[in-house]
Amino acid sequence: MRRHVTPLRTAGAVVLLALLAGVVLWATPSGAFPGTSNQYILLPDVAHPVAPLVQVQGARPGKPGKLYFVDVIERRASTLEALFPSIHPNATLVPADAIVPPCSSDAQAQTAALQEMAFSQRVAAAVALRKLHYHVAVTPTGVAVSQLIAGTNAPCNLQPADVIVAVDGKPTPTPEALHAALGDVKPGAVVRLRVRRASKLLTVPVRTVEAGGRALVGFVPDQSATIKLPFRVAIDSSGIGGPSAGLAFALEVMQKLGRNVLHGHHVAATGEIQLNGGVAPIGGVKQKTYGVREAGADVFLVPAGQNAREARRYAGPVHVIPVRTFDQALHALATIPRA
Repeated sequence: MRRHVTPLRTAGAVVLLALLAGVVLWATPSGAFPGTSNQYILLPDVAHPVAPLVQVQGARPGKPGKLYFVDVIERRASTLEALFPSIHPNATLVPADAIVPPCSSDAQAQTAALQEMAFSQRVAAAVALRKLHYHVAVTPTGVAVSQLIAGTNAPCNLQPADVIVAVDGKPTPTPEALHAALGDVKPGAVVRLRVRRASKLLTVPVRTVEAGGRALVGFVPDQSATIKLPFRVAIDSSGIGGPSAGLAFALEVMQKLGRNVLHGHHVAATGEIQLNGGVAPIGGVKQKTYGVREAGADVFLVPAGQNAREARRYAGPVHVIPVRTFDQALHALATIPRA
């Protein structure tokens, strides 16, 4: 007896094959097939209240308002997501080396991100307490490798969170000292960097590159320092890495010590806080802005420049305020008209 192939059976087989293909592509990491690239996907995460995460010795009764910090879900994309990123609303695909530097593992990148978060918490507390006229002892200890620059010789020689303490024997306690030491180097020459990596001291030779007539190593510098606070400030970031919550943490420390920072508003904030009170740019602005909207915040403090311009594209009803310094953030919040 013959079984006739009906259109319905054909359609069912096609659907089954499509589902099987989808399952395989979903389970297979991007870059696994020849001719495809390894990519990461950035996804929004709802903004998180800051107050439960910050504990300050001698904290005072809370003032009105609510503060949020924002983050981005980062993970390696599946092949299906790499082919069809639109299956996730508001997702962005980025090359894997934008998240994990060349010659670094996922674990090393995550460790570096957690170290950046831990240091940013100390900086946030220092900036807030200094603003309130407490004495904070800060001792520069070198120049941290914040971001490696592709196309230079720094990737694979240096790692994120390395600290440069000397160049050709010249101490570099600050970024200014590093720039001065490199000012005597001819572009293209090899420099011997003394590097603190975790608990080890290493000597790392790196060939410099030319930029604007100067010799550069090929990384974005940041200040490394020991910070001694006058009293206990504890911040629990719940395993989230990176320095971008620094501005939010600094604002919350002031709020905990009785300063009316928020003035009754629901405020989200992002930006790396620096020891001099500067607010540095961050990544994942699109996803963070959608996370702010989902949390129901009214105001979003964002580093001025490209970060703020991008946030405004996706902000909807949220009022985006660009800031370059911690003082600007405080002033902006104090002068927002009440609805």
